[in-house]
Amino acid sequence: MTKVPKYWNKAKKFLSRKDKVMSRLIRNYKSPSETILTSRRDIFFSLCKSIIGQQISVAAANSVFLKFKKKCNNKISAKVVSKLTFSQIKSCGLSRQKVIGIKSLSKQTLNKSFNPRLISKMSDENAIIYLSQLKQIGRWSAEMILLFTYNRSNIWPVQDIGLLRAISKNYKKKYLPPEKFIRILKKRFSPYCSVATWYLWRSIDPEPIQY
Repeated sequence: MTKVPKYWNKAKKFLSRKDKVMSRLIRNYKSPSETILTSRRDIFFSLCKSIIGQQISVAAANSVFLKFKKKCNNKISAKVVSKLTFSQIKSCGLSRQKVIGIKSLSKQTLNKSFNPRLISKMSDENAIIYLSQLKQIGRWSAEMILLFTYNRSNIWPVQDIGLLRAISKNYKKKYLPPEKFIRILKKRFSPYCSVATWYLWRSIDPEPIQY
């Protein structure tokens, strides 16, 4: 199920007032079907997708994920994944480390050593630290989960290549953009960095991003 964040319209007005570039992007991508940050509200699904998509192209990630989904009989859950063998998961096109990460996630979800219900009560930084304790989940992956699954409003994923490329393009900066400038933008966009990130992504990618 998808759900539009309650803060979205307020964030658009805030960002449009704060920044000319952001105002232009928001005007350019005003169709809800193109711009709204949506979530499946399924953290296990999202974490699996995040692990699969690491360090490969979007097209390759989508191809591997479809094979993985088919292997799960279209029902990606900790219980289903726990019954798949290492070889079955690897045959979808996954590296050994990614299979280990997905199997570990399944095990920790089932034995409740990983409890996603705790995340909603955590600050952004504490939630990132908690998620990063999972195998194959680093800071970037944790930020994607907070942005897409939990719809946190102020995520600014500065390790994301797409975001850095979009900043360089829209603000006429060299690639990589200066860290000082990235910090200035974070301060300017807070508390709606997630929305700013989304529009910056849309400026370089014709397909809306979703995890």
